[in-house]
Amino acid sequence: MIFEKIHTVPTSEELINKAFKRSARAMSGKTIDSRESRLRANESMLLTAANILTDNLANIVRRFPSFEQLPRFYYELTDILVGVEKLKMSLASADWASRKIHEISRSYVGKIRNSDLPEPIRKEAFGRLASIIKSINKDLLFLNEARNILRKLPDVQDEPTIVIAGYPNVGKSSFVSKITGASPEIAPYPFTTKGVTIGHFMQDGVRYQVMDTPGLLDRPMSERNDIEKQAITAIHYLDAVVMFMIDPSESCGYEIEAQKHLLAEIRENFKLPLLVVSNKADRSEFKKLDEVEFNISTVTGEGIEDVMNRLMQMIEEKRLSTSSEELDTEPAI
Repeated sequence: MIFEKIHTVPTSEELINKAFKRSARAMSGKTIDSRESRLRANESMLLTAANILTDNLANIVRRFPSFEQLPRFYYELTDILVGVEKLKMSLASADWASRKIHEISRSYVGKIRNSDLPEPIRKEAFGRLASIIKSINKDLLFLNEARNILRKLPDVQDEPTIVIAGYPNVGKSSFVSKITGASPEIAPYPFTTKGVTIGHFMQDGVRYQVMDTPGLLDRPMSERNDIEKQAITAIHYLDAVVMFMIDPSESCGYEIEAQKHLLAEIRENFKLPLLVVSNKADRSEFKKLDEVEFNISTVTGEGIEDVMNRLMQMIEEKRLSTSSEELDTEPAI
């Protein structure tokens, strides 16, 4: 996943301790028997500490992905959860500190080489380096907090996607399991106490993903907080179609009218192709509804093949429509 390579971001105190301990170790093995050896030892201490700091800061910046190259889905989620601009500013602070430490250390190396007493100069340099690191401690703390949040994002691939919506217990997870042929992965999701369910299947050499987002698309908009509403918006940037599942038997615990109301909200808030499916056709209390295009049973498998054929057709129609729109918006030469 995009954010998995981000390591724990150390605090300023941890960085300073690491750098100065390694610096002291560099000094411990040296024999000082002349002015030259004394100068070299202090120079080595300074460069060791500076290199540890600059390398660690550079690695922090490097391990965060380029936000300009992030898929739009992840860009939106990152902005919702931690703020892209705030992240950029903190990463810029770390990059500035890395370059400033490099600059200062080289300046003090020159002072050490021209001195008779290098220790005070080296200690002064250490004070400057520590001051720079301490000045970005808030940025380091924020970057580590952001790292911990972003690592919990689901591993959503940039591939054709079927997003499943509908109230809890209507059979969405059973549907995902049925069409993927295996137990789907349940990944942590920062917006809910439950995990997003993601499954994959292959058809005609193309891999598709199926995603159920409990806590996002399974209750009315009035019950969602602002972050959840923004997360729903991010789903628009997936190459996706939506399948809304209704349980006409009402064995899920929600009346048909409530389910229809949620369907109306999904239609209003999602500008993605949408297919309405009724599940639990095997139950005696099942009722056929006018709003529904297919009746299925995730228990018996009835109707699932027809639903999948229609979903594949919708994905292809969406792809062709998107390609046509892109051609229409290309500037004339």
